[in-house]
Amino acid sequence: MNNIYIQPNHWSIIEEGFKPERVKSSESLMSLGNGAMGQRANFEEHYSGDTFQGSYVAGVYYPDKTRVGWWKNGYPEYFAKVLNAPNWIGINVTINDEVLDLATCNKIEDFKRELNMKEGWLSRSFVATLQNFIQVKIETKRFLSLDIDEVGAIEYNVTPINNDAQINFSPYLDNGITNEDSNWDDKFWDVLSVNHENEQAFIVSKTMKTHFYVCTSMQTQVSLNGKVIKQDKTISDSIDKIEFTYQNQVNKGDTITLTKYGGYTSDRNHDKNELISVAKKTLNKVSELGFNTLLEMQKQAWAKIWNMSDITIEGDVEAQQGIRFNIFQLNQTYLGKDARLNIGPKGFTGEKYGGSTYWDTEAYCIPFYMATKDQNVAKSLLEYRYNHLEKAIENAQKIGFSNGAALYPMVTMNGEECHNEWEITFEEIHRNGAIAFAIYNYHRYTNDYSYIPEKGLEVLIGISRFWHQRATFSEAKNKYVILGVTGPNEYENNVNNNWYTNYIAKWCIDYTIENIQKTEREYNSDYIRVMHKAKLSKAELQQWKVVADGMFFPFSEENQVFLQQDGFLDKELITVSNLPSSERPINQKWSWDRILRSPYIKQADTLQGFYFFEDHFSDEELERHFDFYEPFTVHESSLSPCVHSIQAAKLGRMEQAYEFYLQTSRLDLDDYNKEVEEGLHITSMAGTWMSIVEGFGGMRIKDNMLSFEPKIPKQWEAYSFKVNFRNQIIKINACQGHTHFELEGHQDLDILVNGKRVTISPNSLVTV
Repeated sequence: MNNIYIQPNHWSIIEEGFKPERVKSSESLMSLGNGAMGQRANFEEHYSGDTFQGSYVAGVYYPDKTRVGWWKNGYPEYFAKVLNAPNWIGINVTINDEVLDLATCNKIEDFKRELNMKEGWLSRSFVATLQNFIQVKIETKRFLSLDIDEVGAIEYNVTPINNDAQINFSPYLDNGITNEDSNWDDKFWDVLSVNHENEQAFIVSKTMKTHFYVCTSMQTQVSLNGKVIKQDKTISDSIDKIEFTYQNQVNKGDTITLTKYGGYTSDRNHDKNELISVAKKTLNKVSELGFNTLLEMQKQAWAKIWNMSDITIEGDVEAQQGIRFNIFQLNQTYLGKDARLNIGPKGFTGEKYGGSTYWDTEAYCIPFYMATKDQNVAKSLLEYRYNHLEKAIENAQKIGFSNGAALYPMVTMNGEECHNEWEITFEEIHRNGAIAFAIYNYHRYTNDYSYIPEKGLEVLIGISRFWHQRATFSEAKNKYVILGVTGPNEYENNVNNNWYTNYIAKWCIDYTIENIQKTEREYNSDYIRVMHKAKLSKAELQQWKVVADGMFFPFSEENQVFLQQDGFLDKELITVSNLPSSERPINQKWSWDRILRSPYIKQADTLQGFYFFEDHFSDEELERHFDFYEPFTVHESSLSPCVHSIQAAKLGRMEQAYEFYLQTSRLDLDDYNKEVEEGLHITSMAGTWMSIVEGFGGMRIKDNMLSFEPKIPKQWEAYSFKVNFRNQIIKINACQGHTHFELEGHQDLDILVNGKRVTISPNSLVTV
């Protein structure tokens, strides 16, 4: 492990002892979110050390102008950025006129920070000796409410230990913030007003260019030894900040407490002229409930989430902590309440990748939300792409495609492409395939076909038109080829005939034609509507079919494997085991030129195709490809270990599957890639869930039934998980030697276990 300071614990992420060099990492690891907003685990009080301040509002972004050295036709005009929102958590604390600052204290003892995942709160405690030799004990707790998702709450306690002390609290709102990753250091926010009323304060601001209106608000209350005290305050405000100051003379051993409620209301959900009034009502509501009641509601809300989504592991604390951390962060990021939102690779934990939507959602996240929530949550994620179809068609037009061909963006906030690296924007076109696969995956799992004739078919047609036009007929090969692409392995750019891209392109066309025919037979009114809207003819379908049937797939007769791309065998094929550890990770140690010429694979590429289309290939073919490609894989993508864990488990290589599982589940906790201070890898966390459910649990859909082939690592005594399958909840508990199945439903359910049909009845236990 790299990040050994995180204590092993079943339900909490715990840091003990204060060390400045790990502040930014802990800010990422202990981030909070509630689906509507989020924040890094910054200190409430002033901290002059190295920190990454970050608070974010879901759906609020800025179109930061693209910054490239050489502009190319078709480049996106901007790179969308999730915005660092005005800071509402801040509380300056002075003790006998000295600012409490952990970077300047004489001594810090008994420092402990805990993210309680079971109940959804963050706490911190320590004893600080200031330079004026006053010693104080600090205890804080905060959370972002799941029930009232426009607000969070903080309880900040100070107890003088060795002397009476003058303790001043100065809670504030601050709009003078910037993004860590701004391209041009633009001003992102324009402050419209700064107001206060009684113990409440408000800053109304709007984003430049995108014109999102946001009201940042707070309400404060001071207590002494648990009893609320009424006192005067001084108010300081400026163009972008407002601060209250409460002065308190506190006896040694007494505890002074500031309770602060705050958060955001935005015009995404309310009339922009009523943001302050809505914020007032929200603050009044939570202050009447009080911190403890609001916290109890938080515990109950998380209990409900965990009841369905928890995975238990017996006998391996680090593995248990890892999976719960992943599930917790996924639920903090996206809860399915707002169909306008999607899942950013960093969630609310940082700004890298712009906070936008990638193909990760369709390839990795949808299975998690489909099985742990209502199927409508997954359907909303599909509809997100349907709602952006016209933009996808525009994106394709910008780079020369026509006739309704759709190229979905690699990175987006509103459907427009907004990624500014050419090898990604123009070449990583396999994302189209993942979006089509998600439609297939949704129908396969839920048996809800209605989405396809109603909406999905239009998406499939646009994507298939793109593949038809993107393929080129090669006279030399007498096949259709796809040139100049980047596959899932981003350590190869501008290659020809990436096998995964070619394979998913052919599959997309075949799958689209199959669904057009099914819609014509069974949903004729939808068929007529869609064909008319898309202006799609039988002749065009025949042209697609020619391309699909004639697609080229590079293959090595000598190795009996599909080649990742045409030139893969031209490389110097030195396996990862022969790479000196001092040169890892290569993305931080090597030049890009050297990486591109190497055989090293960032993540599953050919093996990604074997994961998606497992039933197209035999176990022997999978084993042959796994043995060929995995030794060249450096797993420097967060999306890599989970796919390899699933495939290793399918091949019965449980020790290897277990190692990959630990790597995916503790990728951030152990900082495998030495970059956790930038934020967490949210979308890959869904892959961690899959590595247990699909890997060790062996869950698949076969013959229109749920199928399991359970396996268990020798390090575990047992593991269990639940899935919501077609509105019936199945609990699987795998032990060494046998597996229990329980059904929460209203009718019997037939499943396959190790290929044999088993009937589960409601509220009864079946042991296999």
